[in-house]
Amino acid sequence: MFFLRQLKKFNLPKTMPVLFYTATMESILCPPITVWYAAATAEDQARLQCIIRSAERVISCNIPSLHDFFASRTLKWADLLTSLQNCVITEDQAPGNVSRTLSLFLDKLSESSRSIGKRCKERCLEEAVQLLRLISEAQLHVLEESHLLLLVRLLIAMQLQMANISTACRKVDQMLQHLAKVAHQLVFRETHHCLHSIVQTDQVLSFEDLQRACMFLEDSTVGREVWRECLLSLLKKMSEFFLVVLQQEILRDGPLGYIAVKMCLQIFQLLPSEVAPLVWSEEHSDPTVQNILQALMDIILGQCSNRDTCLLAGTAVAMLINTGAESRAAEAAAWSLLQVSDLEPWLLTVGALQVQCCPTGKDGLDRLAVSRGLLTCCRRSILLSSHADATQACFLLKGLFPLVYALCEEKLDCHSSAFEALTQWLKRVKECLADILKMTGTRLLPDDSSLQQQLVHIIWTNSESPVEGVSEFVRSAFCLLLDVYTMDCEQCCDTERTLYFTLLQRIIKLPWESKAKYHRLCALLPYMGTDTVLDQYAEIHNHLLKCWSTNHLSPWGSELYKCLIQQQRRELCAASHTELDLANQWARRWRSVLHEALMSDVALLQNSSSTHLLPYTFQVFPSAVDPLLDSLDPFSPGHLHAWACIVSSYRATTGGSPWAVQGSSTHETLQLALGSADDKVRLAALHLLCCSPKTKDTPTTEEMSIMRVFIPQNLNCESSPFRQHVQAGVKRFLVRIRDGCLAHVRGQKGQKKGDATHSKRAQHELEQGIGFVDWLGQLPYSYLAPGHSFQSKKTALLLLCAVLETCTDTWSPEKRKGQPPVNMGSLLDCARQRGQWDFVCRTKQLILVSCLEDSTNEIRELSAGLLLRFFPNSFPDDIAAVLLVRTRQLLCSPRVQEAQMGALMTKVLLQKSQGQPEGCRLNGNIAVSSGRSPNSSCMVTFLVKELEEHYLTAKADMMLAARTKPIHGVLSALQRCLLETPNSVYDTLDYSLTIEVLVLLENLSLLLLGVLYGDQDACATDEDAPPSLYDMGNAISSLIAQECGGGQEDGEECVLQSEEHSLVLTCCWVSLKEVGNLLGSLVEKILTESKPNKCLLTKEDLTRASKVFKNILLKCRHWGAVEGCCPGFTKFCASLLSSHDPELGDIPARMLKQGLQVVRSPRSTSVTRRAAGLPMLILCVVSAEEASKARPLLAHSMQTLLETAKTPLPENWDQTLDLPQVCAVHTLQALVRGSGLGVAVLQFAPAVAILSLTLLSSPFWAMRNAALQLYSSLCSRMLGQRPSSEDGGSTQHGMSPRAFFFHYSALQPFLLGELRGAARDLQGPSNEAKLHLQPSLFPVLTLLAQLQPGVQDSTETLSDFLPPLLQLSASPIYSVRVMASKALVAMTPPSDYMAILIKLTAQLPRPQERCGHNRLHGQLLQIRATLERALCAVSDPSADLCEVLSRVEASMWLVTEAQRCPLVRAAYLGVAASLRRLCCEAFLSQLRSTLRHDLLTPQPERQVGLPSFHQQAIQFLCADLKCAGQMWDNFSASSPDLRLSLVTWVVDERRGPQQSGLKEVIQRVLQSNLREALLSGSVEYRRTFLTALVTVMAVGECTLPRHVPPSAPLEEPVLLECLDLLLEDLEDQRGGPEFLSQALYAASLLLSQASGSSVKISVFHRWCSILERHRCPDAPEVLRMACADALCVAGVPLQSHSALPAIVSRSINTGLYLLQDQSQQVRMKAARFTSTLHHVRTGGSQRSVYLMQVNQALPLLLDLLLEECWDTPGTLEVLLCHLPQADLRSVLREASETGRSSLYEQDEANVFAEPSVMAAHVLPYLLHMAEKSSESSAVAQRLSAWAEESAAQVRGGLAVCKELQPGDYKKRVDGNHIQNYQSKYLSSSAETLTPAWLALLVDPRFHGNLCGLVTRAAFLLRLSNTSDDVRRLCDPSALQASLQDVCNLLCQSGVHFHSAVTAAVAGELRRNKDDEARDENTC
Repeated sequence: MFFLRQLKKFNLPKTMPVLFYTATMESILCPPITVWYAAATAEDQARLQCIIRSAERVISCNIPSLHDFFASRTLKWADLLTSLQNCVITEDQAPGNVSRTLSLFLDKLSESSRSIGKRCKERCLEEAVQLLRLISEAQLHVLEESHLLLLVRLLIAMQLQMANISTACRKVDQMLQHLAKVAHQLVFRETHHCLHSIVQTDQVLSFEDLQRACMFLEDSTVGREVWRECLLSLLKKMSEFFLVVLQQEILRDGPLGYIAVKMCLQIFQLLPSEVAPLVWSEEHSDPTVQNILQALMDIILGQCSNRDTCLLAGTAVAMLINTGAESRAAEAAAWSLLQVSDLEPWLLTVGALQVQCCPTGKDGLDRLAVSRGLLTCCRRSILLSSHADATQACFLLKGLFPLVYALCEEKLDCHSSAFEALTQWLKRVKECLADILKMTGTRLLPDDSSLQQQLVHIIWTNSESPVEGVSEFVRSAFCLLLDVYTMDCEQCCDTERTLYFTLLQRIIKLPWESKAKYHRLCALLPYMGTDTVLDQYAEIHNHLLKCWSTNHLSPWGSELYKCLIQQQRRELCAASHTELDLANQWARRWRSVLHEALMSDVALLQNSSSTHLLPYTFQVFPSAVDPLLDSLDPFSPGHLHAWACIVSSYRATTGGSPWAVQGSSTHETLQLALGSADDKVRLAALHLLCCSPKTKDTPTTEEMSIMRVFIPQNLNCESSPFRQHVQAGVKRFLVRIRDGCLAHVRGQKGQKKGDATHSKRAQHELEQGIGFVDWLGQLPYSYLAPGHSFQSKKTALLLLCAVLETCTDTWSPEKRKGQPPVNMGSLLDCARQRGQWDFVCRTKQLILVSCLEDSTNEIRELSAGLLLRFFPNSFPDDIAAVLLVRTRQLLCSPRVQEAQMGALMTKVLLQKSQGQPEGCRLNGNIAVSSGRSPNSSCMVTFLVKELEEHYLTAKADMMLAARTKPIHGVLSALQRCLLETPNSVYDTLDYSLTIEVLVLLENLSLLLLGVLYGDQDACATDEDAPPSLYDMGNAISSLIAQECGGGQEDGEECVLQSEEHSLVLTCCWVSLKEVGNLLGSLVEKILTESKPNKCLLTKEDLTRASKVFKNILLKCRHWGAVEGCCPGFTKFCASLLSSHDPELGDIPARMLKQGLQVVRSPRSTSVTRRAAGLPMLILCVVSAEEASKARPLLAHSMQTLLETAKTPLPENWDQTLDLPQVCAVHTLQALVRGSGLGVAVLQFAPAVAILSLTLLSSPFWAMRNAALQLYSSLCSRMLGQRPSSEDGGSTQHGMSPRAFFFHYSALQPFLLGELRGAARDLQGPSNEAKLHLQPSLFPVLTLLAQLQPGVQDSTETLSDFLPPLLQLSASPIYSVRVMASKALVAMTPPSDYMAILIKLTAQLPRPQERCGHNRLHGQLLQIRATLERALCAVSDPSADLCEVLSRVEASMWLVTEAQRCPLVRAAYLGVAASLRRLCCEAFLSQLRSTLRHDLLTPQPERQVGLPSFHQQAIQFLCADLKCAGQMWDNFSASSPDLRLSLVTWVVDERRGPQQSGLKEVIQRVLQSNLREALLSGSVEYRRTFLTALVTVMAVGECTLPRHVPPSAPLEEPVLLECLDLLLEDLEDQRGGPEFLSQALYAASLLLSQASGSSVKISVFHRWCSILERHRCPDAPEVLRMACADALCVAGVPLQSHSALPAIVSRSINTGLYLLQDQSQQVRMKAARFTSTLHHVRTGGSQRSVYLMQVNQALPLLLDLLLEECWDTPGTLEVLLCHLPQADLRSVLREASETGRSSLYEQDEANVFAEPSVMAAHVLPYLLHMAEKSSESSAVAQRLSAWAEESAAQVRGGLAVCKELQPGDYKKRVDGNHIQNYQSKYLSSSAETLTPAWLALLVDPRFHGNLCGLVTRAAFLLRLSNTSDDVRRLCDPSALQASLQDVCNLLCQSGVHFHSAVTAAVAGELRRNKDDEARDENTC
């Protein structure tokens, strides 16, 4: 109101105050009035109405009342809808079906109005349109006119309501048009009445008026008719509007100015015949249009700074010109508009209109707007017009092209829009080409024309532009250029078309890293043909493979491949070919490429080929599957993955049956793929099983059987992506089953008679599908019990989630897709009638409840999510009561993990507490105020009281609180109940409770900080510095001593923290973290859900909350507390900054100001280096600013910190204190590294980089250290993530120098100046030593070296970097020379590589020429680095490369002894190695001779770099087979250093030498020198020698063990002596784990080569004992890996020794242990042992071994154990040792003992092992052994002995289990006494849960012992059935009944056994021929 009165006081025109009121006050009141008006009090409405009346008096204009505003927007729509619905109900004349249709129609309109989402609105409106069209015109005539009037008004009101949704308005217009067929005048009248209110008013048009006017003009047919009649009034209003808007910057640059220009454009476009007379006729010309044209030109010429408005204004003016019916006048106007490029004022003439144009802008936006508008809107005659002064000057060529070309050449802010105009120009040229050629009479684009050269130049030089959008438009422009050129050649009969070949050659020369290379080839391909391109571009296959292996290039390479094969098919289809012929033609070109990609080791290349290339191939050549599969061998490495990907892609793309591809072999190959050790192969095979183009394609019986085997075998995979893919695949499989079964259910209802056969088949498929889902729904619960691995539990929960999401009718509102079908209930009823699909029974609920106490957060969250989503809304009373007790226990646990469990349980209880009785709730006495949710309010109130109790306990006794009431658990529970439940926080809290929480959090933070301070009063002050980590430790120690009543003795010092110290410290920092998270999240939710008249927090409360954050961040040095508090503080600041109340936004701004003031002020102690609280405070505040808007706080912070860091340092500085400058640099580093800021901080990157590089020269170490850290963080942020590489990571990032300096242009002159300065310092006399290092030099070189070599032309300014980089080769510092060579490669364009090489090689000195070693070494490094890069893209040597080669060969003296520097010699040798394939044989021979002589010549003294040169020389020599053989033949006579270098070379080659002949030579030499090496005194030589021996003798992953040839030089006695030496080292544990691992591998190799007769059995037993010692989980992983390797090497040959069955069983047992190892690599090695063993036993003829999955290998080893060693002593013990213990009494006794909980607990040594799963694996083999006992008396005797030992224990264990169940007898076990378990663990009802039983359900020991007991009982039961001796020990029937009773009762109480165990208990589990046949098929 103040500003409104000021406007009136200034005597401005009347329209100005009216416009101000409309744009500000009314725009605030009107849009949200539908939300707040109904909730406003009468007093609030009266106050607002008073403001409106005051404004009415000021502007002297009638303003609608507040009630009228509300009625016009809400009541009108509601009244109309109600009236219409009443009319439809009472309509007597209309037929019944019309009334029903109208009723449905109105319901759809109402639903659309209520919907929030745009798509929902449009869907409802589309359905309404269809319903209205069902009513014919005759039926509409029956309706009364009053009813039609209501209907028309309703639809118009809906149009006004949806004016901002164009598609919705068009649908409403379709309804109005249907009504207009009956009552056109009525529709016209109502629309006219609506629009009349817009133009016939004194007020200036508002944004809402313009929006509605645009809508009626664009989207309403009748609206356009009305506007035709009211055009003059509308134009007058627009003229008045522009007059006002252009005077105010905020209006013309905002949405009002844009929509006004849009309105003008629509008028000129949609009403051209009405506008034309007003423009082009002298008689009808109107000054209103002239004013509008003047306003539009003013906007174009710079009066408006909004780019979109300016561009739209240019389009509007061009559209106005296009309205001219007379061509000459319109052409003259277009030529007149081209004066826009003039810098002086000029006159624009458009018909009868003339306006004065005064340019004000200098950014080229005016020229862009005009050219873009003319190209978009002008018709052909205008574009082809000639100027009055030049009849041959075509407007399109001579007028517009120079304008567009100049815009593209300039570096404008609107660069992408300039290229958009170029693309539009080419489109118009293409349209008008025939007329242009006819008009000019010459070719448009001849080969020597300047137009062609200009177009190619502008397109070529901008194809890799880093400006967003430019490269896309350049691609379009290139395609259009080729089209225009082709049309030009066709018109002029030019058949040569040399431009194509010129462009192709230029494209071929581009490096493969260039993205433009591929899209240009795609564009050029249709014009040249596939054969021409592939023949001329010989390297295309290699380049495509590299491209597909690079993340950012892969999409472009895939698109090129798609274009190539599509063009190939088009060309082949021109001739008559069958599909098979077409596929063969494709295979001739591409099969090998796809095979190489599919079998590559590069993961990205594999993914690209399987995800993109194969689908493209089968889309174009469906028959290509046959040639792709023909050459694949499933047993060859990589072929199985390729096979699975090909068949899977074929099925998904074409829908073809995979079983028909290769006949019966498809099933066998699929089984191999599903059992492969490679995750990728199994996933591809799974995708083959699950995918199908049709979701109703029900899986076959065979597919379901395969899935039943595959899923259990892959539950414990360690790869998280594998688990996600398995879940997705199984979900697709389930969808197919579900949709297929639904189709069968629907088919049963509509089935006709006579379809018996079809009905039987459908019934079978239905039964099968329902059975599979029921099996899969049961399977996960077997793997969710405690004791299973995390991997199995996670996969099981994911599969369970897939089942419940797919096969239940639970609706998920948060998901847009994947909802259950509408008729899902019919399938559920069908399944439940069969007694299946009971997904939510009590037993399953108990299992998921037990998962809430899992040790991992992921399992807990998944289980809670399943319970909340799919199970009943409330827990049973007993479960709720027990969970309540357990929750309270866990919330008071000092362990953070257990407290988190309790918090999650609290949330689950809250959401599952609907309808619970009072006894199951937390506190029935808690009163809840009205209007609040009783459940949530009761829970939150209880938690607040509990938190207060924890606080009071901590205040009185901190030690007691840390152990029994540690605060953080309740805080976490409170956060979950307030923030993670669907209830609104306003339904849970009231103001008093909110303030109580805030005060409690404040007191808690002060109390905890006081504990860390050691003084509560000191913590409350702002002046004292926060305590150091040492002070915090002393404070806690003092507290402990005080609480314990004494202190430590003087002089006593404990290095480790005590249990009490850890408890207090953990309680403090975790609680502080939870305080920050709770407070921040709570404030965020309160402010987000706040209402205009209701908010739970005032400004004072929020200020109070901000002090809590400030205290935690600035007064606590514990990083866990600071870092954990930051997310909450960021939410707190973000909610305040986004608030509409500016006072709230000032709170974080003030905190930031205070923080920056702390940074600038001198300090007494460190704040940044140790605590990092202050930088995090500043980071959180600036991160909270909205990313889509300006960031003033960030800009202010960066400016302040930069200024502070630049402040001169004091001369006298105390190094124990922090300088403000150092604090500022550390804070800058925190801002740069902060992920919350994202790329926002990069706008300050140049300034920060310059600062950090400058500060490296500081004389203070703290400043240099801080600057270096800042620079490192900044480089990582600027360059982005480094592209991944298979070789361990690339040294270069993806950003090119051109792109880098485009984004950070200010860095270019600075970095160049630093390099030039450093290069200048090197100038001077060559004999002068220069050891000075410029501090910024190495960081600058490091930055440049990380850039990816670009494709920029050498003419660019980046070439200035090359001279100083070349000069830095003379640096005296080695690392500078190395980094300068890398930077040189990065900064050199690929086109300049040869020029640089010629220049560098020309400077190589002659033998007698004097030169500096530093410069020579640096030049050689630069030559090598450039060569390696240049040779990547060179296939044939060019003339320049030959010249470089000759100069290098001529400088061979640099590697001889004439060159005294070893580093120079090594550098030259590196250059020669890079050129090896191009050098002549004479040069190589001479070089090898020189190197060999040098190596064999003793060196008199050691030189720096000589070992490195010798190692490189050996590497060079050994690359030649002959030379390497000579070196190794002289191994024994070589010096110790040379021998060490040789064996080191073998180790460095990773897998050893690849040439088979050389490998055998090296193996022979190493074996003959093994004894000498083992006796050597050099530890390094022994270790390296053994590693080399293992490397050479080791076999590949997929190959069979090799046998030593008969001529092996190692004699038997020597071999045995060496073996004995190695075994002694292993037995005595001499050497570290690495040496012992190599020794074990080497001993196993020797053992495998020794003849069985020469080796004593004791040696084998020693070897087995060593394996058994090192296979245990506590052994180092490297030794466990060596055990697996030893089995692979020696274990397989041992199986052939029939005289060593005990050794065989021991080795198999070791294999079984290793298959359960925690390390995945160990398990894979053990699986390789099994695979090799199985391959040998089955007589596999293939050399390559099929590597099977770990879970498939385990039963195969058990098979082998039972088949080969079933009667061997010790076999029974091998099987039994893998069963868990069965001592339930001790477990129950330990569970009943309640002791003091400690803060930490030790994990199991092997968390991957699953005893219950292993027991389920072993049980069938035990039963089989029992069945075969009659065949061997020795076995029967051993089994009887075991039964006699174990029968009593088994019966006792079963008795204990029965006692756990309800019963009448009570027993205690205390020595020989009986204890009552019943009353403790379960109450008298079987359906009642007790806390003690829940504690057992979550105890892994209980489940393990229970599984061991049941397994032993089942084994004993089978023995009693097969053996008379055992039958006398126990009655089989009684034992079976007891066992079944126990299992049934336990299953009802939440214990779920594996299917193998339950089958054995039921007597159904037998290992029969079907199992064996299954194994054979699987393997």
